[in-house]
Amino acid sequence: MAIERTFSILKPDATRRNLTGAINAKIEQAGLRIIAQKRVWMTRGQAETFYGVHRERPFFGELVDTMTSGPVVVQVLEGDNAIKKYREVMGATNPEKADAGTIRKDFAVSMGENSVHGSDAPETAAIEIAQWFSGNEIVG
Repeated sequence: MAIERTFSILKPDATRRNLTGAINAKIEQAGLRIIAQKRVWMTRGQAETFYGVHRERPFFGELVDTMTSGPVVVQVLEGDNAIKKYREVMGATNPEKADAGTIRKDFAVSMGENSVHGSDAPETAAIEIAQWFSGNEIVG
């Protein structure tokens, strides 16, 4: 197994419903360590930069609006195969298709308000982590 890091966001729909602790418990129960975490209110510019890969997609504006509608919790997670493991814990993007016991099955409101984001590859994780955390904020 390879120890790696991944990036996570607990989205506004999750923070609005006070689910931070419950989601963190699922993350930790999966064997991942939260080595950096902070609560922020994403600006429009930050959201547009973060989701820039989706700029040409029809849902981009709605995604930016959703992500700036309330505070989020940004995190760095670490563990064996952290990216794959966290994606399994998150569940399918569409909560109706997510497996029982996953974050999205248990907590998501809809496909648009699906409670969490996680990196999809090591390169993406490195970029996303660097956007939100400086090196001295990550303590593992």
